[in-house]
Amino acid sequence: MLGPNSRETRLWHGQVRMADVKSSEVVIVRGQGAYVWDERGHRMLDVPAGLWYCNIGHGRREMASAISAQVEQLEAYSTFQQYANRPALDLAERLVASAPLGPGAKVFFGNGGSDAVEIACKLARRYWAALGSPSKRTIIARDRSYHGLHGFGTSIGGLDANREGYGELIPDVIRVETNSWAALEDAVRSVGADAIATFICEPIIGAGGIIHPPEGYLENVERICRDNDILFIVDEVITGFGRTGEMFACDRYGLQPDFMLFAKAVTSGYIPLGGAIIAERVAEPFWADGSTHVFRHGLTYAGHPTACAAALMNLDIISREGLVDRARELESVLASALEPLGDHPRVLEVRTGVGLLGGVQLVDAHDAPYVCEWCCDHGILARLVGDGDTIQISPPLIITEAEIHEIAQVIADAVEQVDVQHHASAPATTS
Repeated sequence: MLGPNSRETRLWHGQVRMADVKSSEVVIVRGQGAYVWDERGHRMLDVPAGLWYCNIGHGRREMASAISAQVEQLEAYSTFQQYANRPALDLAERLVASAPLGPGAKVFFGNGGSDAVEIACKLARRYWAALGSPSKRTIIARDRSYHGLHGFGTSIGGLDANREGYGELIPDVIRVETNSWAALEDAVRSVGADAIATFICEPIIGAGGIIHPPEGYLENVERICRDNDILFIVDEVITGFGRTGEMFACDRYGLQPDFMLFAKAVTSGYIPLGGAIIAERVAEPFWADGSTHVFRHGLTYAGHPTACAAALMNLDIISREGLVDRARELESVLASALEPLGDHPRVLEVRTGVGLLGGVQLVDAHDAPYVCEWCCDHGILARLVGDGDTIQISPPLIITEAEIHEIAQVIADAVEQVDVQHHASAPATTS
């Protein structure tokens, strides 16, 4: 399926060596349900759901109608100063009602996940300054974490390759061991709580390799934050809106953070949108009657009415079709379908067990591109995360049991095919 294009592209792609793809793009032209088609007519099951986001599937007429209706009424308007629009107000109310941050929480909108991280990190520092503790500036994140690629996200993320060649971007950032709450406790003791603004984590690490938290980890890091007056940011950009078998991973793990970040599946990718849900105590210094504090941050398209109208319809579909419960019901199906892969000598580990989110890590990262290409050629669109060795499994929540088993079978066939090729190319031995 993959082959040279007639001429070199003019499109600069994200997160890839352009020397490798400038003449070999795969052009996606159509999507319907859990499938996408390239411009050659080749159909593929969308295993990564775009970039973790297409929870309701592609080609939904209700989404097109909601977007069209909003564009006809008011396509866009700024929410700077006192201006608002009805879809943004309604969506903020709905998000607060569905999130575990309490009825007094607020919503600050952006255009995506990287924006959400920028909002939270800036506001965490600004909050402490407003309370007269400007020394509380340090941001703690985890090894292998991914929090987008804006200034703060690039600086705090635990994937070192994303910082290559930039030098220091934003100071007062430290990272701790991925799933060790004791490492966080040691860092707080070493740095001093009076210097730490916030700890940020993904409940399940996504781009770093789909790494689940061990039992008790998230509860303990929340406790450490509470005991030391450190703001707790939970990055739900990947895990939100049903992916984990609950509306949010915070619900699954019983967390009540100070910030909960969202994006991606809030609109199922139909229009870019993201933001932060912010607990009342963090908003209070800025919202209290008579306050003179200002959080000087904002984006031109924050609270974009058409994006918010798309999100409202998306949430209606998730609710009406029971997709959160569906993800929980299919959790065991995905786990049992992928489990046999763990016995293959070229598979290091299979990670499943929380909703429709899993990863198949190969022993040798050099095998991974060939496995993915074989999968794509055989109708399963595959994407790599982690160190380029882990196949991301995060299909649309509308996927069927039969399609889940198809994913597992094609990946198994692809791994076996690579194994056969390795044996065929191995030098002959003599006795």
